[in-house]
Amino acid sequence: MAVNPEDVSAVRALIADPPGSGSLLTDETLGVYLDLNSSNIRLAAADALEAIAVSEVLVSKKIRTQDLTTDGPAVSAELRALAKRLRDAAQAAAGLADAFDGFDVVDTVPSGCGPLDPELVPRFVTGM
Repeated sequence: MAVNPEDVSAVRALIADPPGSGSLLTDETLGVYLDLNSSNIRLAAADALEAIAVSEVLVSKKIRTQDLTTDGPAVSAELRALAKRLRDAAQAAAGLADAFDGFDVVDTVPSGCGPLDPELVPRFVTGM
């Protein structure tokens, strides 16, 4: 699948990784994330942020010296939170945010009750 360079630029903008020699991720890597996410820019950016978060934890860790403190896990947590917000925005844009994920319980009248008024039929709950 051919990746649109404008999509790669959009992903870079969302992850604050400007193009150039100091980029955290290559265009090819961002292209893979776009391919994996069917060219959805926000989902590709979320995957890229999670990759950067993993790298941050592996490389930076939490280090304290006399005059320097780095906290890789805290940076990683922030990147993962941003990735979640991007995924939520992608779901909202696709109209999936308000999808009902459950079931309804509906009273039924037992068969063979005939013309009885459904309000007068006794209801028994079993199996719970």
